[in-house]
Amino acid sequence: MTQKIFISLPKKMSPSNHSGQAKSYLTASILLGLVAFVTPAYADAVGTEESREPTAAVDANAPIAALSTLTSLNNVKPLQMIVPTIEHFKTSAGVPVSFVRATTLPIVDIDLRFNAGSARDGTIRANGFGIANMTATMLTQGTKSLSEDDFTRAVETLGINLNSSAYKDMFIVSLRSLSDDNHLLPAVDLMTQMLTQPNFDPSILARNKARLLVGLQQQKQDPNSLASLAFDKTLYGTHPYAHPSSGTLETVPSIEKKDLTDFQNRYLVAANASLAITGNLSLDEAKKLADDITVNLPMGTKAAILPEPKPLTKAQHIHIPFPSTQTTVLMGQLGNKRATDPEAQQQQTNFAVGNEVLAGSNFNARLMTEVRQNLGYTYGISGSMNPMLTRGPYQIGFSTRNDKARDAIDASLAVIDDTLGSGISNHEMRLTTDNMKNSFPMGFASNAGINGLLGMMNFYQLPDSYLTDYMTRIDKVKLSEVNQTLRNTLEPDKFLIVTVGQDDPWTTKEMHDK
Repeated sequence: MTQKIFISLPKKMSPSNHSGQAKSYLTASILLGLVAFVTPAYADAVGTEESREPTAAVDANAPIAALSTLTSLNNVKPLQMIVPTIEHFKTSAGVPVSFVRATTLPIVDIDLRFNAGSARDGTIRANGFGIANMTATMLTQGTKSLSEDDFTRAVETLGINLNSSAYKDMFIVSLRSLSDDNHLLPAVDLMTQMLTQPNFDPSILARNKARLLVGLQQQKQDPNSLASLAFDKTLYGTHPYAHPSSGTLETVPSIEKKDLTDFQNRYLVAANASLAITGNLSLDEAKKLADDITVNLPMGTKAAILPEPKPLTKAQHIHIPFPSTQTTVLMGQLGNKRATDPEAQQQQTNFAVGNEVLAGSNFNARLMTEVRQNLGYTYGISGSMNPMLTRGPYQIGFSTRNDKARDAIDASLAVIDDTLGSGISNHEMRLTTDNMKNSFPMGFASNAGINGLLGMMNFYQLPDSYLTDYMTRIDKVKLSEVNQTLRNTLEPDKFLIVTVGQDDPWTTKEMHDK
C-alpha cells in the first residue's frame, strides 16, 4: 500500500524571500519524498494521512527525530573506492614518468616538474631573487620561432591550457589538451618549444619587471603579505627558503636575460625532471608522448640537495606597524620535510589527525571553537603543515581587533598548551579519521586532481604506497600516538609570532598591565 506524506508550504512569500524559501521548501519536499519512498520507517515516524495526530509545535533547535528511525541505513555497505592504477616508466632521456590512463574524457593532462624553484635563485647569481619566477613567466611569452602574440594565438586557437610557474622548491610546466592528434600534437610542440627555445625578449623582460615592481609595492599595503614575508625571512634566516619566490624590490630590477638563460640551461634539464601524465591514452601512446616532451631537453645534472634549515632556539615576537583597525597574526615554527618511508608517513598521518582537531579550518577544531566561537576574537583561525624538500613551515594564522590581539594570541597558545598537555579525545580522533577517509576520494575525482597528485608524488619520489596505503595509515592511527606526535612536533614556547597592525600587542599589554 502506498503511503502519503504531506508537507505544508506557505501560501504566500514576499518577493524578497521568495527565491531562497522556495528553494528550501522544494528541496525539503523532494528529500522527504525520496526518503519516504525508500524507507517505510520514515512514514511510520511522521504518520500517514489517515493516522496522523495533530502536529505539535516544532522545536527548531531539536534534532530531527525521524532520523533515528532510518534503520535501512544501518547495513549500508561503504562505497567501493578504487585507487587509480599508476604505470611507471622512464623516457629515453631518463626522465621518470608516472601515468594513469583515464578514458572517460577525451583530454590529456601533463605535469612536468623540475627541482628548480626559487630556492635555486642564489646559485645563478648572488641576490638573484626572482630569477626562477621570471623564467616561468617568460616561458609562455614567445619562443625563437614564435613572437609573444603568435604564441598566445596558437594556444588560444588550440583551446589548451599551457602554463609555467615557480615555487620555493619546484618549477612546474603544465599542459591540458584534447587527446586527439589534431590538438595534442601541436600542443606538445608548443610545450617543447617554450622549454627548449624560449626567446626571453629584453623588451618583454623590461615590461615584466615594471609590472612586478608595481605588484611588490602593492604587497606593502597587504598585511597578510607583510606577515608572510617577515615570517619566512625570520624563520629561515640565510636558508634559500627565506626569500620570496617573486623576488624583492631590490633584486627584481637587476634581473637580466642572461640570468634567465643560465637558469634554463642549468635547471630545466632532463636529469632534473619528473613527468606525470593522465588521460585518454594507451600506455604505448603515453610512452611516445613522454619521449616527445623530453627528447630535446639537455641532459644536464641533478640539482644539489638543499641544506637543512636551523630551527629557532627561542620564541621571537616581530611587530610590523600598519594603519589598520585589525591585527594580522602569523605564528608557528619549522615543520616537517616530505616523508618518503612508511614509518615517517605514519607519523605525519598521526600529526595530520591531531592538527585537524587542534587547528583545522572546520568549526569543530579546538582553536576555532575557543578563539572564534567562545571568545569572539576572530572570524577564523586555522593552522597547517607544509612539508617540502627540506623542513617546511608550520603556521597558524588569524586576524583580530587591535585591542584584542594580545588576548587572542594568549588564548591560542593556551589552547595549544592544553591540547599538548591533555591530548585530544578518542571521540575527536574518530570524527576526524572518518572525515579524512570519506573525503579522500575527492583528491582524485578528476583528471586534474589525479595528475596533480601524480606530479607531487613523482617530484618527491614517493612510492605508490603513499596513495594506496592512505586508508590503512588512517586505520592504524592510535590515540596515544597521535597525542605523542603532537607533543613531539609542536613547541609553542619557541613559536615565532609575527603581528601586523596599528599597535604592538606586547607593548600595549605591558602598558595596560601597568
